Amino acid sequence: MAASADTLKRTPLHERHVEAGAKMVPFAGWHMPVQYGGIRQEHIAVRRGAGVFDVSHMGEIETRGPGAAAFLQRLLSNDVEKIAVGAAQYSVLCRDDGGVLDDLFTYRLADDRYLTVTNASNHDKDLAWFERHARDAADVEVVDRHADYAMLAVQGADARGIVTEALGGELPERFRSADLDGVLVAGTGYTGEDGVELLLPPGEAVRVWDAVVERGATPAGLAARDTLRLEVCFHLYGNDLMEERGPIEAGLGWCCKEATGFVGADAVRAAREAGPREKLVPFVMTGPGIARQGNEVAGGGVVTSGTLSPCLEVGIGMAYLPAERAQPGTEFEIDVRGKTRSARVERRPLYRPEES
Repeated sequence: MAASADTLKRTPLHERHVEAGAKMVPFAGWHMPVQYGGIRQEHIAVRRGAGVFDVSHMGEIETRGPGAAAFLQRLLSNDVEKIAVGAAQYSVLCRDDGGVLDDLFTYRLADDRYLTVTNASNHDKDLAWFERHARDAADVEVVDRHADYAMLAVQGADARGIVTEALGGELPERFRSADLDGVLVAGTGYTGEDGVELLLPPGEAVRVWDAVVERGATPAGLAARDTLRLEVCFHLYGNDLMEERGPIEAGLGWCCKEATGFVGADAVRAAREAGPREKLVPFVMTGPGIARQGNEVAGGGVVTSGTLSPCLEVGIGMAYLPAERAQPGTEFEIDVRGKTRSARVERRPLYRPEES
């Protein structure tokens, strides 16, 4: 572990994490904090107050030029033409056969300038895909901006107040973005709570991190980020999304606009019209046990994500099930380390503040 850590990339906040006693682990080629004081503590802090995550391992690709909109319309599954300046849009990147290469957020910074945030493990692959298609596109420049940004996610009911005090200025609404003195503040997140994501020069990361922590944001690691996203059924690439599956079976048909003619649109349209053979569904365990990625479902299907929910205090997860067994309320069984465990399909999201 010590030897491998020397070869891993480090974010500008690495020393802050070590000083805070974070447990550091390899993740997508980076040395990242998985937890500080404890997963449950960090999770609850986000749900009840505010947490701050270092997500500087995420990648950024800038697309600019007069042909940028048309270029992205060809690559991304959603309708890029509908992104206003200062707005953000979720989409997937597909292969010709409809398999998902990545799920992405794209921010429109100006009329002919866009910034797309990639998953850390997919950044090099995504960049190569962008560059490959840009060779045949007119008036488009694709630029790797990964080294130019650090990224913090400040999430929770108190997050906006904390960031306003730390940075000043008016924060954008959800799915909008604003430039506050060189910090791109985006009203997006991965926890199901209100908050913002901050894209800023790496040299500013420590100052801003310290500012939000001093004002009450709890440092939170990758483990809490995973339990938070799973309670609200957000997809994790590599678990719930992958090249071998398409967006329709993953429940992401809403961000696919086949009429735009994006790469993979024909395959996605065919899957939508035929109906998927399997569907990604959220579930809760109805008895003891916690299902994990790769656990097989009796009668067909597989678990893609699983954990113990800190808020619901029960095992939860997501799984691909045969379409005829994917309706909420359906009971099924999972093989968890050789033991049969019972579960039930639920509707999204699993965690609802009004019911907690």
